[in-house]
Amino acid sequence: MGLPFRIVLYAESPSLAEAAARAAFARVAELNQVFSDYEDDSELTLLSRSSGSGCAVPVSDELWRLLNIAETMSRRSDGAFDITVGPLVQVWRRARRQRELPTPEVIAEAKSRVGWQKVVLDPRAHTAKLLVSGMRLDLGSIAKGRALDEALRELRSHGIPRALVTGSGDMALGDPPPGRTGWRIELAPLDAPGAPPTQFLSLRNCGFATSGDLFQHVELGGKRYSHIVDPHTGLGMTDHSLVTVIARDCVTANSLSTTTCVVGPERGLALVNGTPGASARVVRKPGERVEVSESPSFARFYDK
Repeated sequence: MGLPFRIVLYAESPSLAEAAARAAFARVAELNQVFSDYEDDSELTLLSRSSGSGCAVPVSDELWRLLNIAETMSRRSDGAFDITVGPLVQVWRRARRQRELPTPEVIAEAKSRVGWQKVVLDPRAHTAKLLVSGMRLDLGSIAKGRALDEALRELRSHGIPRALVTGSGDMALGDPPPGRTGWRIELAPLDAPGAPPTQFLSLRNCGFATSGDLFQHVELGGKRYSHIVDPHTGLGMTDHSLVTVIARDCVTANSLSTTTCVVGPERGLALVNGTPGASARVVRKPGERVEVSESPSFARFYDK
């Protein structure tokens, strides 16, 4: 999926730890071959290549599950969450490499191939049909969360409940380390004057995700553009922000954090607060001032 995964665990013996970790990493590799848009022969890539063919493609249970989760989030967010955003993601990846703002014509052409309603799922046949030629699915906003959840589940199946699995800042957390009530997780500060200082959370048996432009962005024409793209405008987000979501699992936290970056704190927190077991914190600098918004339940996670 284009990023490293890391496991921290507590086991009764080195041999048990090694066997469990090997199984968890193997599970991640298995899912990578399903979900990755970097692999030429992944199931997702092959599905994207079928776009515009008129063919309904049978999909595996793993991909079917994630496509359904994506469809639900797209509907809940009025299309702000959209896994068909791949053509626009490619445009902005190229813009970051070349340091050149894409033209309105290039963005418009890519947008013509984007839209979550252009994916037709058949629950009886377990098939997916991509209606428009040149579509490219991008599961980056949820596949990582699913892989982290599955790696943690694999560790538990090997008798290791005290574990943490991370991937590029997102985490699936199990039981806490011995003698602790939770894993102590650093809440990264927004890189802006006046932003709140570094804080820490105490987390266990949950998913944790962060989204924003802290590490992936480009400045073009005097504006800072995030790697997160708004499917409605086709533009990289310019709202300098950092969104943290805690949820019952990492795939839920992952999808909510990305969506909140796109829709902003008011609508994003409404989506989070409407999701059982989820809480969020949004730090943003839309102008000269830094603003902080939180779910009512978020404060209980601070490590005091």
